[in-house]
Amino acid sequence: MSQTKYRIDALQYANWSENIFRQMREGEVDAVHVTIAYHENFRETVANIEQWNSFFERFPGLIFQGKTGDDVRLARETDRTAIFFGFQNPSPMEDDIRLLEILHALGARFMQLTYNNQSLLATGCYEKNDPGVTRMGREVIAEMNRIGLVVDMSHSAEGSTLEAIEISDRPIVITHANPAFWHPALRNKSNEVMQALGETGGMLGFSMYPHHLKNGSNCSLESFCEMIAAAAETMGIDHIGLGSDLCQDQPDSVVEWMRVGRWTKKVDYGEGSASNAGFPPMPNWFNDNRDFRNIEQGLLDVGFNVEDTSKIMGNNWLRFFDENFGSA
Repeated sequence: MSQTKYRIDALQYANWSENIFRQMREGEVDAVHVTIAYHENFRETVANIEQWNSFFERFPGLIFQGKTGDDVRLARETDRTAIFFGFQNPSPMEDDIRLLEILHALGARFMQLTYNNQSLLATGCYEKNDPGVTRMGREVIAEMNRIGLVVDMSHSAEGSTLEAIEISDRPIVITHANPAFWHPALRNKSNEVMQALGETGGMLGFSMYPHHLKNGSNCSLESFCEMIAAAAETMGIDHIGLGSDLCQDQPDSVVEWMRVGRWTKKVDYGEGSASNAGFPPMPNWFNDNRDFRNIEQGLLDVGFNVEDTSKIMGNNWLRFFDENFGSA
């Protein structure tokens, strides 16, 4: 692979606009994995893809749909950002495994097996009991492996995640989370998960979402980058990247859709109280796509060399895209 330095963000769910797309270009972000479904069914997900197609038509000089690693290179060559689709829940496939191939053909490249709760496929991280990957989950993982749809366990429980790593013939990912040793949020991952992920060629994307950060919105850039250095010791430098979980310009009401969807009539506050009902302020060193340069400098400042910094900023994700987006 070329020694070009790429910038890739493995997860965003912003209130998309021309302003954000222009900030991506100012920040020299070559590719972003965007969430296009939380709890949407198949037809609703197709409607979201229609919306993205309108963005691609309106802003062809800023963004285009990405489907392969070569699209990241094209984005760099043409000064644009490649947009990769993903789901934070298996709801777009409903209960029909045959829809997976259609969703992949439409551009989906990542799918979480769960979003906090038990799904038809596996157990979410908020459940009291974790029976692991289900019978259907095993079949879905095999089909995802076949077509090149990446298994994402960002919101999944510990046992289910370890089982998915073992079951999958291809490396899986955790696109947006941090180590539990640094901040013990339910969504953050144990050393055992991180080690298993690294040993099998998977990837962890470090999250800048305040609920995942030590000291929340007041987390320092130095602390964040020191955490990455410690995680590199656990997982290996080739298996880590960024997955900001940036929800820029979203109204607080969107948090309720993320957590509640259609599964309850009550408001779900996740890991906290009603004070967690809205989006917390982002740390002052990362407010939007223009701030990836702050993280790059922070990594250099805590002792990463230029090559390893480039791996974390995007080169590792590009290698993973090259190896895992095609059919088996």
